Formats: sequence, structure tokens, C-alpha cells
Amino acid sequence: MPDQSPTQVPGLTDPPEEGWGQIVDAIGLLTPPTRLWSPGPRSGNWLEGATVNLSVTCIDRWLPERADQVAIHWEGEPGDRRTLTYAELHEQVTALTRALVAMGVGVGDRVGLHLGWLPETVVAMLACARIGAIHTVLPAPLPADPLADRLSELDLKVLFTQDGAWRHGSVLPLKARADEAMLATDSIEHTVVVRRTGMDVNWFEGDRWLHDILAASRPGQEPADADPVALPADHPVATVALATRGGRPVSIVHGTGQTLAGAVGVHRALATGGAFWCAGEVSWAVTQFHGIYGPLACGGTAVMYEGTLDVPDHRRVWDIVRRYGVEVLLTRPSVMRTVRGWARELPNLDSLPSLRRVVTAGEPVEPELSAWIKEAFGEADLELGDAWGQLELGGIVRITGLDTDHPLPDCGLDIVDAHGDPVEEGEVGEVVLRRPVAGTMVGVEGDHPEVIDHHWTRHPGLYATGDSAERAPGGEPTYLGRTDEVVSISGQLVSLREVTEVLTEHPFVDRAAVTWTKDPELGRTLVAAVTLARGAEQQIPEPQPRSGNDPLDALSVELMNSVREALGGLARPRALIVLDRFGDELGRSDYSRAIASLATTDRMGSPRRVTWEQVLVAAGHPAG
Repeated sequence: MPDQSPTQVPGLTDPPEEGWGQIVDAIGLLTPPTRLWSPGPRSGNWLEGATVNLSVTCIDRWLPERADQVAIHWEGEPGDRRTLTYAELHEQVTALTRALVAMGVGVGDRVGLHLGWLPETVVAMLACARIGAIHTVLPAPLPADPLADRLSELDLKVLFTQDGAWRHGSVLPLKARADEAMLATDSIEHTVVVRRTGMDVNWFEGDRWLHDILAASRPGQEPADADPVALPADHPVATVALATRGGRPVSIVHGTGQTLAGAVGVHRALATGGAFWCAGEVSWAVTQFHGIYGPLACGGTAVMYEGTLDVPDHRRVWDIVRRYGVEVLLTRPSVMRTVRGWARELPNLDSLPSLRRVVTAGEPVEPELSAWIKEAFGEADLELGDAWGQLELGGIVRITGLDTDHPLPDCGLDIVDAHGDPVEEGEVGEVVLRRPVAGTMVGVEGDHPEVIDHHWTRHPGLYATGDSAERAPGGEPTYLGRTDEVVSISGQLVSLREVTEVLTEHPFVDRAAVTWTKDPELGRTLVAAVTLARGAEQQIPEPQPRSGNDPLDALSVELMNSVREALGGLARPRALIVLDRFGDELGRSDYSRAIASLATTDRMGSPRRVTWEQVLVAAGHPAG
């Protein structure tokens, strides 16, 4: 079980903003709390004495009045579509609940969801929550080796996967990867497989088709109980992996009541009454909390899209918004930058009258991108929101730019120096929160959970975010990046140390350093600098005919692919520098900044040869 009693960790000293009381009243708790909040470690104790069931909040309580209302519009990458009403969603969730109970799954058991963005994913999330099981979403694109690493840490009882997953017009062999990865663990008793693409898969003992177990557990056919379990508010509903630091994998544990409070608060601030679409991967915590739990907990309609937004063509975003009458679009700035690049080839883009708000989250959004979004998607009154938050806080906790009737409670955001004192206008410091946030994590799991405690120990009485920012006129932050060796890429945290370790494990690499830079099209991207091992250049294979004439081109592709295979595509550096040496004249921050300034953004992966003297010059340090 997670570390939920960190008595050695200090807590926030200021009380939460009063608006949380109205949000908690809207959750639909089974038993009201004896106290909304009391001081304690980390962000204090929320919803003491309350009981709740996330499945009841999201489905059951809406059945008397909204049984026939659409809960989910879903669209697959090939163009297939499904719509689930609240009544239909309830029927599928209760059927899967019976099946899980029949498998022996109960309160506190672990279930892995190695699934793409499917209706079945939502059904599984809600069925787990209904019986108090704890689910973890495992990114569908993960290769077998990193998937095996994740499975070995989770102690799952049941794993959901699918035969294959559509992605960018091709099919990823999810079950085959899961079969290989499961060799790393012996805890999984059942594998439940969703038939999505119809591809052939190998079958082993313990494998079950989802459609078979649902058919066997319809009402009247299966004695197992599907009644929801009343759970303490801080009972874990899900774990989400955090970027590892120095080879220390940790997962954030989110409580049921806390997750609902954060999701309901954000949705009340963003919603306009119509369809709500979060365009992001299901493994992104924002998608889970604010793309599904938020709309359903508020009795709204969620739009889900399975694949990449350039299939079958670059108009897919406009088509989805128009088809379902989307009123609020929540996504990452990086998604909007990609769509902007496509749009340059699309003449006569139509505005979308239904769209009232576009909100970006996960990374800073530049003014140029905001201006393009308004021009490409909107009418004159289209609102643009900029959302900020963190996984440890339960997703989004602050939204600027919107005129909303239900603003999020004030989290007490401030910018402080190394001593915890507020910085003046124009000065740079670390972003902190002075007030508790209801959606904050209830625990942490992993080999070294103490790596999370720095949020509360660095400036006792405050929550230190690890984000660096300059105080702009009016007190607002201008975000500059991270203060640690973790960077947000397309809204997900990537450990620079982990990427460095993968690169240095390559036999041709002697030493490596990884930093990030800004790309006008992609946002933040990673840049790697390496020195080669002795004799490596003589051993590098000849480049392929289309990859250039420099043998280092082949090495660059190999290094980039090794990172992608080990850590996923977001961790893959977009540019490579080959240095003659690393000197000791510069500190880490200085040479990282210089390397970023020297890097090219050649999408073909061609490396750039750079001398250490050039790095010194770029850093403003005397060379020689």
C-alpha cells in the first residue's frame, strides 16, 4: 500500500480557500465529511469521515434524470464511431464489475489498463473504482522492455490489453508486447483482451476476451455482486507513474474523493454545458481526470478520439469539433503547434461556431500560438484559457484567461527565492503554493518515495513546485522551465538523467549530457551532446543511402531510437551534438544553456560536430 502517513513531512500552514466547500458539495459523497480540511503532513487531511464511490458519482446518480443522455461520444482512428448513454455506460460498468468480482478482484487489488483511448478503457476505470480496486493506465505505445519494467513494479492481479491498437494509420501489437512483458512478473492471474483490430494473437492460460466475460456477467446470468462499495475519501483510485529521478521509479497515488474534488472543480470552471473534448493520450493524467472524470461527475458529455489527429487527413480536429458540437477543447500546446503546422497546407479553414473555449495545459503557451488558435478555430468571442498544474496535485489547479462563473479556488501561487521569500517584479524564483489543493496525491509508491517529499521540505509551510518562473508585471508568473533534472515535454515529465543514462549505455558513447531547447513548431524538445568512445568512429556502420554521407548520421539514428525504445517517443532527443571533449570550465547550467544554443533542430537526425571551445564561446566564457 502507498505511503499515506508521512509524519516526518511538514504540511502547508495556510488553510484552503473557501470555494472548495461548494465543490465538495457537488461531488455526491455517500457520507458527508465531518471536516472539510484539517492541518497535517503534506497538503493536510481532506474530507475526514466521508465515504464515496467514483462510479456512483460519475454514473449512478445521473440515471434518474439523464439515463438517455449521451455520456460518451467515441471515434476511432479508422472512422468508426460509438455513442454510450449514461444507462448504457452503467450497464457495461456493472457487467464488468461482476466479471472482476468473479475473478476475485476486490478492495485494494491492482488492475493494469494497457489500453488505447477506447470506451472499454473508461468502463474498466469505472468498474475498478466501483469495487475499490486500484487501476493504473499503461501507455499503449510502450515497447515490451519498458512495459516489463512497469509490470514488475505494480503487483497486478488483472491486466487489460487489446489485440492491436490503431496509431497513425498502422497497428501496434499490444497483446504481443504484453505477453512478452508479463514474463517479468508472476502476479497477473488474468489477462482480459479487447478485440479492437481483429489481428491474430497468441492465446495462453488465463487469457480472456472482454466480450466473452461481459456476455457471461449480464444481469441474471452471473451471481457476483455489482453493488458499489462505500470507500473512505482517501482510498486510492489510481496510480500514475512519475518521471524517475536517478533510476528511482515512483508512482503518485490519487485518492478517490480528492481526485473527484479536483476533477469537479476544474470542470465547473471550464464547462459551458455542451460537449467537452480533451484531445490527449489516455495515459496523460489530465485526460483521465479532466477529460473523463470531470465531465461524467458533472453529468456532462465527453468526446473521446482514439488515434492521431492527422488520420485520414489534417482536418480531423475540425471534423470532430463540428460532428459532436464540441464547446470546450482541452489539449496540450504541443498538439496545437502540430496542428498549426498542418494547417499551413490547408486552404480555407472554417471557423467552428460551436467552439466556445480552447484551454491548453501541460506546458507554457506562447502568445503567437494563442493568436493562431483564435484565428484558426474561433469566432471573435472564442475564449483561450491557460491551465497550470502538476500530477502530484491531481492535474490542473489554476486557470487564467477565462471569464467563468465558477473559478477554481485560489491555490496561493507565489514566486520565491532560495530562502522562501517572495521575489520582486522582474526577478526569477521558484513557483510555490501557499494554500492546500483538494486534488493533491494521498501517497507515493516506489523504491524511494522520499524523492517526492522535496515539494514540502524545501520551503516548510509551502508547496515547492520545482517550476522556475519570472514575476511579470501584475504578479503573474512567466514560466521558464524546471529547477530539477526533469522537463515537461508535450505535457509529460521526462527525466534528463534517465535519457543521459540510456545514451551512455551505448558502446560507442563515452559521456553524454542532455538538456532542452525551444522549438517554434514543437515547443520544448530535448538536445543531447555526446563524446565518442575511443575508436568508435572506425566501428560505426556505413550510413544508408538516404541518411546522408556522414557516418555519424547512422549513429545519431541509432542513439535516438535507443532512447525511444527504452523511454518512449517523448524522451527521444530531436538534435544531437558530437563534442570532442567535455571540459571542466563550466557548471552544468552554463554548458547546458550553451549546448542548447548550438543545437540544430534537423528533423532528419543529422548530428552537428562541435568543439568544447565553441561551447565556451557560446557560454560567454573565454576559450583557450
